[in-house]
Amino acid sequence: MYNSIADILEQSDKKAFWETVMEADMESRDVSRDESRQQMKQMLAAMKAADRSYEGSRKSSSGLSGGDGKLLEEYNRAGKNLCGDFLGKVMERAVKMGESNACMKRIVAAPTAGSCGVIPAVLLSYEEYGKIPEDELINALYVAAGIGKVIGENASIAGASGGCQAEIGTASAMAAGALAYLQGGDNETIANAMALALKNMLGLACDPVGGLVEVPCVKRNSHGAVNAVASAQMALAGVRSAISPDDVIDSMRRIGNEMPASLKETGKGGLATSESARRICGGMSRSV
Repeated sequence: MYNSIADILEQSDKKAFWETVMEADMESRDVSRDESRQQMKQMLAAMKAADRSYEGSRKSSSGLSGGDGKLLEEYNRAGKNLCGDFLGKVMERAVKMGESNACMKRIVAAPTAGSCGVIPAVLLSYEEYGKIPEDELINALYVAAGIGKVIGENASIAGASGGCQAEIGTASAMAAGALAYLQGGDNETIANAMALALKNMLGLACDPVGGLVEVPCVKRNSHGAVNAVASAQMALAGVRSAISPDDVIDSMRRIGNEMPASLKETGKGGLATSESARRICGGMSRSV
């Protein structure tokens, strides 16, 4: 078993990062290798199904979400996105998944519903880009799961306790490590990709307009996904985090504890109390 990124690296001295995570899952749930991998395969299938089922014409009940994923898709198809085909698709998929969540469609909480778009956007786009076999994607999900477990145990994955750094930040770190693995990074590279991604999200407030997981949550999925890709590329290039992965996680916990309650999913601070937000909420009240 493991309780830190350092534990995973130590236990993975002669094996892959994902193997350590998978073996811990087998031990904790008392399941076979095949049973463990089958569950992860089901998670992957659910992500793919959610990606395919996006409806660009569908709006959330509040009217705040829906259609932006379709706009990004059309923009990408026109060849206008300066980010290129891969990163453009990552941005598009992340928004689509976030909108699907807001529209009450079936998604995979990764690690939360509010951050559901980050990991599938990165992994499914890279599957298309790199022609990655399913087994490798399943391995990458173990990498992501191991990172998420450590963050959840030592800090938080809930916006209500740690702010949005705990949700989009964690998802971005998980996706960065998973992508670094898929691109051939060793265990140290995976850990550094995770640390670089999480550092960029430290202090991110959870300030949902109207208390709904829509504004700014949906679009933050796209930014978290792009951050994950950038962090993985830096780590693969040999860039190392000056702050250790576990120290980054500990810092995230301390920052979350020091954050005022108004910035932790209450809808009583930050963007949620802006003039624009008040107009939006006023319009929602009149429409009910």
